[in-house]
Amino acid sequence: MKEVFKSLLRDKAGLFGLFGVILILIIAVFAPFISPHDPNEINAAMRLSPPSSQHPFGTDFMGRDIMSRVFYGAQVSFIVGLISVSIGASIGFILGIVAGYSKTLDGLIMRTVDILFAFPAILLALLIVSVLGPDLGNTMIAIGVVLIPVFTRTQRASVIAVKEMDYVSNANSVGIRTSGVILRHIIPNTLSPIWVQITLSLSNAILTESTLSFLGLGIQPPDPSWGSMLNEARPFMELAPWTVIFPAISIVITILSFNMLGDSLRDVLDPKLKL
Repeated sequence: MKEVFKSLLRDKAGLFGLFGVILILIIAVFAPFISPHDPNEINAAMRLSPPSSQHPFGTDFMGRDIMSRVFYGAQVSFIVGLISVSIGASIGFILGIVAGYSKTLDGLIMRTVDILFAFPAILLALLIVSVLGPDLGNTMIAIGVVLIPVFTRTQRASVIAVKEMDYVSNANSVGIRTSGVILRHIIPNTLSPIWVQITLSLSNAILTESTLSFLGLGIQPPDPSWGSMLNEARPFMELAPWTVIFPAISIVITILSFNMLGDSLRDVLDPKLKL
C-alpha cells in the first residue's frame, strides 16, 4: 500500500483523482457542518436568486440554497456508490471465483452473466427499480445487481490466470484442500484487478444514481440528489443557469476523479504495464 501511494503521488493524473475523491468525501462526511443552510429550507422571497455572499451557489425555484443541496447530494452519491458497489463486488467476487475454479459451474454462471450483460446497464437498473419501487434502498440494490456481471468477469479472468501458475499446481499436488488453495493462493493474488474495478465502478454507480434520480426513480423529494436537482432545474436553465451548473459540475468532477484514480491504480497494480 505504501508503494501504491508513492506511485500515485508521482502520477499527476492519479494525484488529481485522489485529491478530488478526498475532497468530495470530506464534503459528504461534513455536509451537516459546512452547509450554510438547511438543504430543504424554502424561502419564497429568494426564489432563483443568483450567487451571492448569502447563497454562494444561488437558490433554486423554491428558494432553497443550492450549495447546501449540492453538499448533501454528495452524501447521497457516496452512500449509493459505496453500498451498491459493495453489493456488486461481493457477489461478483464469489461468483467469479466459483466460475474460474470450477469447470462444472463455469458455464451456468457465465451464461447467466451474459444474459445480464445483454441489457444496457441503465435499462436494467430502470427495470429493477420499476419493479421494486423508487426509493434509495431499491436504487442501491438495482445498481448493485447491474454491477455483478462486471465483477464476475473480472474475477473469473484473474482466477483462470492464477490457477495455472506453478505455485497453485504445487499446492494441489501436495494434497492441499481446494478451500485452502483458494484462500491462500487464489484470492490474495487476484485482488489487484478487483480494487481497480471497484474504483471505476464507483463512478458508474454515482452516474447511474444521478440518472435514475433525474428520471424520478432514485431518491425522492425533498431529499437532495444531484440528478433530481438537474431535473428540477430544467425549466429554469436559461433564466437561472446556476441551478444547473453547480450540480452538473459536481457530477463531472466526482466521476472524473474516480476514473482518473482508477486508471492510475491500474497502471500501478498491473505488472504487465510495468514491463
